[in-house]
Amino acid sequence: MVIALVVAWLLVAVFVLVAWPKISADKTWRAFALMLTLGFSLVHQLMFSTIAEDAYITFRYVQNIADGNGPVFNPGERIEGYANFLWMIVVALPKAAFGADIETSAVVLGVLATLGAVLLAHVTVNRVVARAAGEARPASGVAAAVLVAGAGGLAAYGGSGTETPLFVLLVFGVFASLAARRPVVAGVLVAFAMMTRPAGFLLAVLVGIWLAAAASRGRYTWWSPVGWLLGGLVFAAPWIAWRVTYYDHVLPPSAVIPFDVGLSARIDGGWRYLSGFSLAHQGFLLLGLIAVVALLLRRTGRTPHEAEARSLTWLMLATAVALTGFVVFFGGDAGPAWRLLAPIPPLLSVAAVSAVLVSGVLVSTAKPSPRPRPPVQRLVPAAAVALSGLAVLVSVFSPEMLARVRAWHDHGAQMEEIGRWLDGHLPPGSVVSTSAPGVLSYHAGTQLQIVGVRGQTEEEGEVVVSRRHPTIAVITDSGYSAKQTCVIDPAYAARYRVATFAREGTSSWITVFLRADVERAVTSALDRSLDFRHVPCPS
Repeated sequence: MVIALVVAWLLVAVFVLVAWPKISADKTWRAFALMLTLGFSLVHQLMFSTIAEDAYITFRYVQNIADGNGPVFNPGERIEGYANFLWMIVVALPKAAFGADIETSAVVLGVLATLGAVLLAHVTVNRVVARAAGEARPASGVAAAVLVAGAGGLAAYGGSGTETPLFVLLVFGVFASLAARRPVVAGVLVAFAMMTRPAGFLLAVLVGIWLAAAASRGRYTWWSPVGWLLGGLVFAAPWIAWRVTYYDHVLPPSAVIPFDVGLSARIDGGWRYLSGFSLAHQGFLLLGLIAVVALLLRRTGRTPHEAEARSLTWLMLATAVALTGFVVFFGGDAGPAWRLLAPIPPLLSVAAVSAVLVSGVLVSTAKPSPRPRPPVQRLVPAAAVALSGLAVLVSVFSPEMLARVRAWHDHGAQMEEIGRWLDGHLPPGSVVSTSAPGVLSYHAGTQLQIVGVRGQTEEEGEVVVSRRHPTIAVITDSGYSAKQTCVIDPAYAARYRVATFAREGTSSWITVFLRADVERAVTSALDRSLDFRHVPCPS
């Protein structure tokens, strides 16, 4: 797939650079350029092709919805262990309506959302530029689409089954709606973004402030921010009211968990997360710098429409900064490819192309020349294909990108095997304690009660032991171990016994902790598997 990705990028690069004048003048050539860009994006996503651990937590909720148990992790327990309500519902619809496979549906929908984000990048830039120049420059959107297709973080999570592609799509939808002066639509999409990822609340605040400021300056009537607010409340208010009544809390546990870690430790982890991201995404950070410089070169627009377009571009940059600060504050994420910062490169790409064109460097309110100067004409596409090529290199060679995603895939496959093993041999209703409640929990089925252990601290383990009395504890985040391990977690030492199983046909091992009063029965049941063989620990 790496070779296929390089070929796809070369096709886009050569076509865009050679045919740029025709792309600018003819919609058929432009459509073909976008088709090539979508193909490039698709191959980029397929190169990673791994469902994320966190996605399976959502999948378990989806399975329970389809089974009629409601949006719960374990039947009968109303715990909001997700933070992506809208994505959960979107994935649940094909399953509930047609019995579609959950994993397949999530992957297909994520890939389509990513392709939609590439197209919306094109639309957003064109609308912003049209707002500034009074007429469209449709080719400029192609450059933005090429950049977004090259963004490695978005590609890595396109087929991951997570909400990331939908969130990016909605963010672009908000800006495209604002550029088209449709605040009510923007309000609806902001509400959807809030329902997709907690960071959507930041977007809501920024857009609300921007519309209020625009109304105070006379660019909009006051009905615009009012319409935006009402459009958002139509969906956000019922959702929030339902959450509070169904789960009996305002903030989901996923939003509260990070606060168990001290502020300084969170910020330190967040800065390390941002540092790794920045090192790998220098090209996109350069785009952000270019956008700022271009906007500062001319601080006021020649016309009110140009001033509005410039202000909207500043809003994109402010959104990128706010989302980054949000991630740093909460300490980042343990997954590969910087999932929480995946929206930033696409945002900077659209902002940079928009800023360069509306700043007067390449766009003027005067009638454009029928024969633009070739160096100026090709500057934007040349920069776009070069930076997207650099992004492809990062996707392939960065240790946090393809290599780590592939290792993640292998670990996920092992946790799937363990989950299916438990599903096939534990009695229904058994309680399973695990430190990796994603892949294992989904494949263990909804007949087992899964209790997630955050971290692996003694305090948290003791709470699980004393309150839930798990039948079995599977404390592993990365699947099998390379050797037999008979050490028990201190939290389980008093009431549990170690049992080790060898994976038949391999040199892999899995260690579990069994509750002492059911140790023999559960060991015997698990040992009936053809894939796992019980090997007692040495005396």
